[in-house]
Amino acid sequence: MQTHKENVGLDKIEPVGHYALKLFFDDGHDSGLFTWDYLYELAIHQDSLWQDYLNRLQKAGYQRQQ
Repeated sequence: MQTHKENVGLDKIEPVGHYALKLFFDDGHDSGLFTWDYLYELAIHQDSLWQDYLNRLQKAGYQRQQ
């Protein structure tokens, strides 16, 4: 679970073959490949995944900064 990352943006996106993207974030994080299938799953389940994340933050005693 990530905290204190409310304002992280994307600096660059690079294709990896025909199956994934490599994302470069402005906080210096650039590890991992994001497959098209994974990105699709994130997109179609965005609302429930986001709510689950917020619930886990709250349970851990953390509240996102606005």
